Amino acid sequence: MSQEFFTKHRATLEQAIEITRCRDYWSPYPEVPSGKIYGEAAAAAGQAAFEGRLHQRFVLQQPGSVADVGDEVSPYGFGLGVRYPKTELDQLLPAMQASLPAWRDAGAEARAGVCLEILARLNKRSFEMAQAVMHTTGQGFVMAFQAGATHAQDRGLEAIAYAYEAMSRIPPHSRWIKPQGKHEPLRMDKTFHVVPRGLALLIGVSTFPTWNGYPGLFASLVTGNPVMVKPHPATVLPLALTVEVAQEVLAEAGFDPWLVALVADSREAPVTKELARRPEIRLIDYTGSTAFGNWLEEHCRQAQLYTEKAGVNSVIVDSTDNLQGLVHNLAFSLSLYSGQMCTTPQNIYVPRDGIETEQGWLGADEFAQAIAEGITRLLADGERAAELLGALQSENTARRIAEAARLGEVVLASEPRGHPRFADARVHTPLLLKVGAEPSDRYDREWFGPIAFVVATESTDESIERSRGSALAHGAITWSVYATEAAVLERTQHAALEAGVALSCNLTDGVYVNQSAAFSDFHATGANPAANACLCDAAFVANRFRVVQTRRHAV
Repeated sequence: MSQEFFTKHRATLEQAIEITRCRDYWSPYPEVPSGKIYGEAAAAAGQAAFEGRLHQRFVLQQPGSVADVGDEVSPYGFGLGVRYPKTELDQLLPAMQASLPAWRDAGAEARAGVCLEILARLNKRSFEMAQAVMHTTGQGFVMAFQAGATHAQDRGLEAIAYAYEAMSRIPPHSRWIKPQGKHEPLRMDKTFHVVPRGLALLIGVSTFPTWNGYPGLFASLVTGNPVMVKPHPATVLPLALTVEVAQEVLAEAGFDPWLVALVADSREAPVTKELARRPEIRLIDYTGSTAFGNWLEEHCRQAQLYTEKAGVNSVIVDSTDNLQGLVHNLAFSLSLYSGQMCTTPQNIYVPRDGIETEQGWLGADEFAQAIAEGITRLLADGERAAELLGALQSENTARRIAEAARLGEVVLASEPRGHPRFADARVHTPLLLKVGAEPSDRYDREWFGPIAFVVATESTDESIERSRGSALAHGAITWSVYATEAAVLERTQHAALEAGVALSCNLTDGVYVNQSAAFSDFHATGANPAANACLCDAAFVANRFRVVQTRRHAV
């Protein structure tokens, strides 16, 4: 069956590999939640499937289930009540290790076929996944459908494409012949085996459990490593659904379903540290706070570790010939999912004396006010604002907004908003502050959530240098620059190369700095403290397997 899956999806895989080389736009998973694409009954079926999960036990095919755990609460104001199997690690890990040889020996094509079928079935359940993502992370429905379902599927396929291509470079057999002059040539038959590293651990993040999780999950699985999926206790359901589909496909293909297994825990009794330090764990994918990422790096030396941690993203404003487009673009970027994205800009550097625009000179105070007014206009319509802002995933983010409001001059206060469909939703508009460049400790750290600073500098050169220094010290995933002179853009690009940060220039239309397109955009670089890996490149997959050879004299 696994070979049948490969044949079924081979064209998709080949197209994915080709697209990673040219970096054009492409997606096999439509991002529009339309009945014309997914079927007129798909939305209602997805809603019903999600509601059918509530206050029920989630059943999976894996050994070692000793109890139930689960206390998810939707950021839109109600408890999910889903109970997940709590797993005895000393039973699950040996079972997964015992299942590894058959998965390894199946070969790259069989593993790729299974992984591609998993993605295809996840795509068919995108409406159910969108509901699960929405009501655990707080994303608006459309964003949850895209980032949580279809775009996450894109990222998973991207990882499979890179990994399959890397494995395909290794021939399974070779006849080696070395001439010996007058003597008979030396002849050797050589066999090359792609060998997985061992058990992989995916540590999920609370805001983008699938988008950030699928690259590591599928990169490890397709290269032969069984995967333990450890979700954040607040956002278990999306990854539990993923494990359910994976187990279904694995079983159909004749493999042990627990090659992908769920390890759920609670805030009161976390198991991540214990699990991550187990000697059986040889690969770890992690997205989350810098503090815990640093702990993993220090204490989990037995594993190959891929991390995406916190960063401080900068916007450098020098000049513009489209002030309205700039304002709208930044307002949207600051408001999208209430700033709860690792790519959201935080520090907007503007020369104290102001900037040149097509409407005339604009002082730093006037610029800050223009951004505030742009946010206010964008969020004036309640329905639109609710979908764009989503809800705060954690109560801690609301407290952080209140704390940050004391750090500078409030240009735009954050305010709680009602939601048109969920009376108890945790919705807050962005907070915009104006500060001087000194002291920098007020803003030169991550303030996760809808919190942004307009930082008044002495010049654009200072803005660039402060952005560069911040990225080197604390990390950054994105930079954005607005400038009409080529020399300024060139200086900013040079600084971005030194700091290892992706740079967007003069975004004023329908592309935003916090959006990243699979198969085209490299998400993070691994070149500054925000992340040690990139989603996706060859380095992200290459260390997940080794090549072991056997050779003998040819007869």
